[in-house]
Order: sequence, then structure tokens, then C-alpha cells
Amino acid sequence: MVAGSARIILTYPSSTNPYRPLLSSRRLLKAAEAIREVVAQAILTELRDPRVKDVTVVGVSVSPDMREAKVAVSVMGDEKQQTLSLRGLQNSAGFLQSKIAQRIDTRYTPRLQFSLDKGQHNAMVVGELLAKIRREQQDDSDDDGADDVDTLPSDDQPTS
Repeated sequence: MVAGSARIILTYPSSTNPYRPLLSSRRLLKAAEAIREVVAQAILTELRDPRVKDVTVVGVSVSPDMREAKVAVSVMGDEKQQTLSLRGLQNSAGFLQSKIAQRIDTRYTPRLQFSLDKGQHNAMVVGELLAKIRREQQDDSDDDGADDVDTLPSDDQPTS
């Protein structure tokens, strides 16, 4: 053997390998992003269910074994429209899973579960509250400013 030509490869069990969770989570993140793209595109272009309207796929979380995926969606509309769209998505889960199976080559095609993401709604409520507070502060400062102008002595009036 030539000196320096032999390589020693150390392998660690997965529980002691510090890089194993990083690779696993990167893989899950890539799978979740691919699932999100496929589901969003299929909802937009291929899904013909009239109940599913104004739906935005916000995010996807995949279980570590990649057998289940939770799809967070945002639906514009009232509560009735949101539940109707969510029911339509649940009924279309098989179709969407087949689209995922065509696009992503994995051992298991994840079962889809849809949940309503209230993040957009909560952000709008917080924005409205902040705007209301700003208006009240401006009204208070305008009222205080008007009172201050009235109480200041003017140059036309004699002072004692």
C-alpha cells in the first residue's frame, strides 16, 4: 500500500451522529415545499370542485416518516365559505394525493389533512385595531392642540 492512500471511514449510529437530524429535517423541508407547490398548483388549475374558491396554500408540515402531511390553507370569505372550502378540499384529498405521487418519488405518498390557517385573518384584525388606536390618538392630540391654542394669550389682547 502506498502511504496515505488508505481511507478510514467512520460511521456513527444515527442517534450519535450530530448531522443526521440536520439532513433529515432538510429532506422534510424539501418534501414539504414540493408538496405545497403541487397542491397549490393543482388547486389553482386542475381542481374542479365548486366549493373550493379563493384558497391559498400557506404551508405544509410533513411527519418524520412522510406518511402524513398537514396542509395549512387560508380561505377568503366568511365562516360558511371557509368551512365549505375546507370540506371540498378534504373530499379532493385523494385527487391531490395522486398529483403528489406523480410528481414526488417517495416510498409513501403522504395522506393529506387540511387545516384552516387563521394567520391572515388575525393579521387583518390586529391591523384594524392598530389603525383604530392611531385614529384615537390623533383625535386626542388634535383636541388637546385646539385647547392649547385657545388658552394662549394673543398679541391683540393687552396683558397685565
